[in-house]
Formats: sequence, structure tokens, C-alpha cells
Amino acid sequence: MMVFAFYLFAFCAIVGGLFTVISRNPVHSVLWLILAFLSSAGLFVLLGAEFVAMLLVIVYVGAVAVLFLFVVMMLDIDFAELRAGMAKYMPLALLIGLVFLMELGMAFGAWETSGLAATQLSAPTPVGVQNTTALGLLVYDRYFLAFQLAGLILLVAMIGAIVLTLRHRKDVKRQNVLAQMYRDPAKAMELRDVKPGQGL
Repeated sequence: MMVFAFYLFAFCAIVGGLFTVISRNPVHSVLWLILAFLSSAGLFVLLGAEFVAMLLVIVYVGAVAVLFLFVVMMLDIDFAELRAGMAKYMPLALLIGLVFLMELGMAFGAWETSGLAATQLSAPTPVGVQNTTALGLLVYDRYFLAFQLAGLILLVAMIGAIVLTLRHRKDVKRQNVLAQMYRDPAKAMELRDVKPGQGL
């Protein structure tokens, strides 16, 4: 059953990643990306990393993928124009893909399984240490700098998404805080002496 579940999740992850790249509709690409995330979470469960699997589902599927979906649906993109412009970059993309496949072939051709692999797969965390504790020791102690740099990259990506979706339309009245702060009270107000029984 474990072997069947592994091949099922691995196949779904590969298919989801492939259709994320080749789908013509960006909304469909995001949905295939969610499938790839869920399949990867299943693989983490099989490895005994339940905490990482839950993080993948909660953070990436529940937040990042939904954010991608909202951004894609909010941006007014002319997809026909994008597809027309992709044709001139197709030879370069095929060349890069071919080089990438050759690198993968060279990497897997020289792959050797370590003698400690079976022991580490049977006990992914040290004896007496829980999964969450071991992950915390790695992330916040050994790989602290890499963790902070990853957070900085995500912050830059979030700012980029905000900049892409922020639009200043001319037909919408917006509050100008600086103009309100720097206005002259003598010019902004006018005092009039209204006599009783008369209007303005």
C-alpha cells in the first residue's frame, strides 16, 4: 500500500507540475499547481514529515496558491497577445529545456545510493526527538541564514504582487493625505457674517 501511495502521489505531482507549465489558461495552471502541492504533501506524509506536509497544505495551498489565483484573475492580461509573443522565444525555451534535461540525465546517471540511506529513511529524526523539534533545530539553528533569506525573497514577491495589482484610476476620487496636511487654513476657510433671517 505504501508503494502504491508513493507512485500515485509522485505521478500526480509530476502531472500537476507539467500541466502547470503547459496550460494555456493561467487559472487552470494555478489549479494544477494546487494538485502538485497536495501530492507533494502526500509524499511528505509517507516520509514521516507530517508537520512539513501540513505546512505545505496550509501555507502554499491555502495562502500562496489562492493568492496566485486572485492575482491572475484580477490582472487584466491580454492572453492572446502573450501567446503571440511567446512564439519568437520558443527556440530559446526549447534550447534551455534541452540543456536542463541533459543536466538531469548527467545527475541521475552518476547517482549512487548511500549506505546510510536505508537507516535514515527508517528513522528520519534522531531517536527521542519529535518531528517538529528536529525541524525547528534545523531551520532556526543550522540553516538560520537561509531561512531568513527565503523570507526576504517572499517579502519581495509580495511587494511585487501588490505593485502589479495596484492601479490608480482617474475616475476614482482618492484621499490625498499630503495635500490635506500642507493646506493653508487661511485659504481653506472663509468666514461670512450672516444676518438673522438671511441665507448664504
